[in-house]
Amino acid sequence: MKCHEVDYTIIGDDLQTVEVELDPAETVIAEAGAMNWMDDGISFEAKMGDGSQANESMFGKLLGAGKRALTGESLFMTHFTNVGQGKKCVTFGAPYPGKIVALNMADCGGDILCQKDAFLCAAMGTKIDIAFTKKFGAGLFGGEGFILQRLLGDGMAFMHAGGTVVKKELNNEVIRVDTGCIVAFDPGIDYSIERVGLKSAFFGGEGLFLATLRGTGTVYLQSLPFSRLADRIIEHAPKTGGDHQGEGSVLGGLGDLIGGR
Repeated sequence: MKCHEVDYTIIGDDLQTVEVELDPAETVIAEAGAMNWMDDGISFEAKMGDGSQANESMFGKLLGAGKRALTGESLFMTHFTNVGQGKKCVTFGAPYPGKIVALNMADCGGDILCQKDAFLCAAMGTKIDIAFTKKFGAGLFGGEGFILQRLLGDGMAFMHAGGTVVKKELNNEVIRVDTGCIVAFDPGIDYSIERVGLKSAFFGGEGLFLATLRGTGTVYLQSLPFSRLADRIIEHAPKTGGDHQGEGSVLGGLGDLIGGR
């Protein structure tokens, strides 16, 4: 496997973008809707498949699209190619606040497992596949579901995650993690689920299960899973219905206080 050799720059802090620089005829693949802006001279096309196999049959493309549908992603990926003269840039952004992680796949063994919505873009030649969790309990209660994304290649790939991303190197060690905080890990890491005590679950706010990662390899963790962010937004969103006018009302918060809300 030989991926295109792209250069890149990660821009920003909490709402990051990644600017990928393409030489003539180089291509980067990305999730549908991830592109923010690009130079003139870059052509883009939605294709069924990641293009990692040049002579892939239609059946193979349909199979790959079906696998992507299982992870909740679009059936199509967008291919951006520099068809002009000289270097051209295309920029991609994450769909929610967080960090972009640049992975040199050659340095991580050419294989990594990640949560099903973590992939952002990658150099042409990277294979975007799926992997099933090996243990029923991990799939049922692990927060990531039964299906993980699997990235295969030897070039640059980019993931995004919520909040701050922490990279941990385990050396025959064990780490216990909130199930939503896992971003990615090496295939050699053992992934399982452990139930916490009922008292801790009901009164501690940590949930019934924790993920246990053990072994030797790299683990990426996120401080703010999107599900946690969404829960907080929904919790504090203005209520609809009745006579409540939300944040734009004349009395605003004072009206809520008078009304007992």
